Amino acid sequence: MEAVMIIDILRRAKANIVVASVGDNLEILASRKVKLVADLLLDEAAKLTYDLVVLPGGLGGAQAFAKSDKLVNLLKKQAESNKPYGAICASPALVLGPHGLLKGKKATAYPAMCDKLSDQSHIDNRVVVDGNLITSRGPGTSMEFALGTVEKFFGCPKALELAKALLVVR
Repeated sequence: MEAVMIIDILRRAKANIVVASVGDNLEILASRKVKLVADLLLDEAAKLTYDLVVLPGGLGGAQAFAKSDKLVNLLKKQAESNKPYGAICASPALVLGPHGLLKGKKATAYPAMCDKLSDQSHIDNRVVVDGNLITSRGPGTSMEFALGTVEKFFGCPKALELAKALLVVR
């Protein structure tokens, strides 16, 4: 849900989205046996530059992300360039934290993973934005995460327009 929600809402905002697979093929089997088709394999995607890099969550996905040196290097490059990056659910705790990408940053994660965050001062927040880092708690907060991302890149009026069209607000 996290991946699809973010992809859908950012595409509604007219953002150019690239979905990359850390696996060996474009078809991704997500949690709950949901099949997604990526645009590129990570090997190709990592050659490009991005305004934002986002990791959805899910335990299996986060574990795969954490093992991908190419993805971790892409995230580090993003952070070093002071460009936005983000993660939801297990990914902040299992990917960003262990690779130094939460150092000096406030973040949140899935409740069962929050004990792995070095700074736990904002773990109860549904979405946390700290400079160029955006984190969120899980599937139920993915719409807020996506709309917050739209606001960061396209402004509050666009985020409100989408929220109204999605029946999030009146």
